[in-house]
Amino acid sequence: MTPTLIWTAVGVYLIAGLTLAWLARGEATNGAGVDMSGYFLGSRRMNGFVSALSYSATTYSAFMMVGLAGLTYAGGVGAFGFEIVYFAGVSLVAVFGPKFWAVGKRFGFVTPSEMLGHRYADNKVAVATALASCLFLIPYAAVQLAGVGYLLAGMSGGTISFTTGVVVATLLAILFSYIAGIRSVMWTDSLQALFMIVASTLVALLVVHSLGGFSGLFETLATEHPESLVVPGPGLFSLTTFLGLTIPWFFFSLSNPQVSQRLFMPASLKSMRQMLIGFLVFGFIYTLVSVLWGFSALVAFPDLPQSDLATPTLLASEHVPPVLGVIVMVGILAAAVSTIDSIMLTLSSMLSRDVYANVATDASEAKQLKVGKWVLPIIAVLAFLFAELQLDLIAVLSVAASTGLVVTVPAIIGAFYWKRGTALGALASIVGGGVVVIALYLSGAKPLDLPAGIWALPVAVVLFVFGSLASRASHERASEFMAVATSRTTAASGRSR
Repeated sequence: MTPTLIWTAVGVYLIAGLTLAWLARGEATNGAGVDMSGYFLGSRRMNGFVSALSYSATTYSAFMMVGLAGLTYAGGVGAFGFEIVYFAGVSLVAVFGPKFWAVGKRFGFVTPSEMLGHRYADNKVAVATALASCLFLIPYAAVQLAGVGYLLAGMSGGTISFTTGVVVATLLAILFSYIAGIRSVMWTDSLQALFMIVASTLVALLVVHSLGGFSGLFETLATEHPESLVVPGPGLFSLTTFLGLTIPWFFFSLSNPQVSQRLFMPASLKSMRQMLIGFLVFGFIYTLVSVLWGFSALVAFPDLPQSDLATPTLLASEHVPPVLGVIVMVGILAAAVSTIDSIMLTLSSMLSRDVYANVATDASEAKQLKVGKWVLPIIAVLAFLFAELQLDLIAVLSVAASTGLVVTVPAIIGAFYWKRGTALGALASIVGGGVVVIALYLSGAKPLDLPAGIWALPVAVVLFVFGSLASRASHERASEFMAVATSRTTAASGRSR
């Protein structure tokens, strides 16, 4: 595929995205004002349709069409099971989504870390959660940048360098997030989500047809790559590896703040239900498409030097007409950028709201917003530097980031269901659990031959429980918080019907 065609498509996408972002900027300043809630939460007025598409685009990033396809190429059908476990974990949104929404409305929370700091009556919990999120989410953002780098380099046959692709994605993410905050991101996300699901599905069906249809594709797999259709398959998936990957992924919707922060944004619980249903439909289709991409690449190009090149190589091949290939390329680029700018906005809101506001003597709303905007490009540069390491297997790296974030889950669940939970318990689980995860990854140690993905959650649970039992709980704060989560949810549910 020629660089001219690729750059033309990127240019068209840039113009369309910037147009939407500026339109969103106009709405954001139309009577609502621009404050922390307006810039980072869209003034809590997002409807169900836009929320569903934006949630989908943010969640299903370069991880899917590049990462999950690559994981399928390397590990076979076990990759489908891995992603379905995440899909099942979205059920947590049905349980916790209304609770997040209710307490967010009542107390004016902007970030999930602010929510935890309030619940446990200690700002240090908010600071620790925000810093832990930065530590683990910046590498996850870098994974998205790397996905774009592999995509453009692979489709251009190396004419466009990996670094150039990463620079393009970084600049796009900064532009879309800076113009009008989350509102511009959600508007552009909606366009991107519709674009990528339609284009990727149609082209996937075309590729399968060129490889002999579904029967021909799976007959070839059964004959030439039978190990790809069974578990553990070619050797990537064992039981412990599978659990190490899927346990953190199951809790993704709670542990990743760029996702859970969106539970504060819907205009009503009805909008939240529409968001969840729309996301489930979108996610199931996109999962099937991504797995089909991986299997198709395995049949067409069985000897790739790097599994994450499966999708770029397939798109640049004779199996896909150049125009359709570049359309899907833009869809994947858009998905990656939507995740990156969402992460950037979430981390900048946490650093300004939960770190700066707790150390500055005069952290007004206006100053918090200003700091948040200044932090955006700094986060982008850090993610860019990490992406330049070009580490292998995007899917595995994505889960490694979620492994570090899963240590926040006990404190989140405890906030709504355990009055005895304390600030010491939350700090012990988040800080102590995070240190354990980092130590296991850096040392390569596997106690009892179990990976960090299996150890992270039980270690965090133990630290949270024992830390809470060893300290005094704020029963008044806990009771008020839980009462709001329950009563406001019930009342709002009645009004939204």
